Amino acid sequence: MPVIGVENVQSAGAPSACTVGKQCNMSSEPGNCQNHQDHDPDHGDAGPAKQTMPMPVPDLEVQYTKIFIDNEWHESCSGRKMPVHNPATGDLLCEVEEADTEDVDKAVRSARAAFQLGSPWRCMDASDRGLLLNRLADLVERDRLRLATLEALDSGKIFLMAYFVDLMATIKTLRYYGGWADKIQGKTIPVDGEYFTYTRHEPIGVCGQIIPWNFPVMMFAWKIAPALCCGNTVIIKPAEQTPLTALHMAYLIKEAGFPPGVVNVLPGYGPTAGSAIAHHMDIDKIAFTGSTAVGKLIQKAAGDSNLKRVTLELGGKNPNIVFADCDLEYAVEQAHSGLFFNQGQCCLAGSRVFVEDSIYEEFVFRSAEKARNKVLGNPLVPGVDQGPQIDQKQFDKILELIESGKREGATLECGGAPLDRKSLFIQPTVFSNVTDDMRIAKEEIFGPVQQIMRFRSVNEVIQRANATHYGLAAGVFTNDIDKALTVSSALQAGMVWGELLQCHEYPMSLRRV
Repeated sequence: MPVIGVENVQSAGAPSACTVGKQCNMSSEPGNCQNHQDHDPDHGDAGPAKQTMPMPVPDLEVQYTKIFIDNEWHESCSGRKMPVHNPATGDLLCEVEEADTEDVDKAVRSARAAFQLGSPWRCMDASDRGLLLNRLADLVERDRLRLATLEALDSGKIFLMAYFVDLMATIKTLRYYGGWADKIQGKTIPVDGEYFTYTRHEPIGVCGQIIPWNFPVMMFAWKIAPALCCGNTVIIKPAEQTPLTALHMAYLIKEAGFPPGVVNVLPGYGPTAGSAIAHHMDIDKIAFTGSTAVGKLIQKAAGDSNLKRVTLELGGKNPNIVFADCDLEYAVEQAHSGLFFNQGQCCLAGSRVFVEDSIYEEFVFRSAEKARNKVLGNPLVPGVDQGPQIDQKQFDKILELIESGKREGATLECGGAPLDRKSLFIQPTVFSNVTDDMRIAKEEIFGPVQQIMRFRSVNEVIQRANATHYGLAAGVFTNDIDKALTVSSALQAGMVWGELLQCHEYPMSLRRV
């Protein structure tokens, strides 16, 4: 099996750590930070508190690279494999089996058999389904360091973010739905006449699930946990760039005691494995998180096949509205968290920042200064704020949109270029004087690019914030609760945060995609 040394993350393709303005002499060994006495505590200075921080698993062995069907590991029917690279270095991490249509058919047969009446899964008490989900959460906690390391390696995600955010959310999601398993109930309905009328909730059947590369392990839990809680069976395809945590989760699913066929994990490409799932006549529901363009293809495939149910969570160009009566420093901090989180690779990113005229210049100055101080580099090293973009295609798309902003007249406050010519790192970028007709104001960038726009009245900003074909999320920063409620009610978004971005303990909804 491939063995991945932590030291291998440092190569010609990836700086160990640097700010936009200067190179930091940080070694590639996590925990060794040199010449940083003048840096702030978050940068990674050695000290007692840092000794208790979780560290990546050194020399990590990638143990699971095959297709998981019927609780067994399989080679692909075609014999093909696909490469998995480390986006921080470009190094090949391993090769995994590449599923296609024939493998999907095999997985569907397994999932359908597991869902048949009289099967162990269909006969299982609801409380026992909940126990299995909680047991899986226990195993994720046990393997949390390994999973966070895998997540950092194939996605470029900051290791500590993977450990504290993604893995914690994964564990909480599994426990939450584990608790719901035996609490799903119908109701009796009083009707005229001598009738006994009631409703009951039943599992849909075989659920196809396609997850993205930006939050691989968390999305895995978000998709499988509610489906399993309700008694469904699952065929899940991770993104081709980031299959490693999904395959490790497959191993944990078997260890937890889920019956064969209940969860099947098929790494593969969208046009082959993903399309086969979307078109399959014996899959009852499909759930997809990803781009709007692909979501439209999946919805069409569902309609062209068996009219399977569809759940889509797609793109966003989310407004973040900052009024003059807010706590300015807090708003700058939250706007950065809402945009630069995960290298800007988040559908909920607050990428359109509307700032009231009287505080506009100060907000721009503080935001650009904060962006200049961000630390880029090896995602496994403590103190690094931003890792690489996921792949060359995404990297090129972001840079092309940055160039469009320059051409169309936006003011480049900082960043605006690759960190170097050899890697997938992009400097944290802030544009001011952005107008609504610019591409960077209209298109989802999915990268570390902040657009700051000026507004003068409440009615104006509501109209401009709603002038998009997206409708996923929004943020409002004001100390006036009446204004916050008025604006949030008028915004055409499924979720509106007040004074906080990227909080996750809420129902996820959307208005438009």
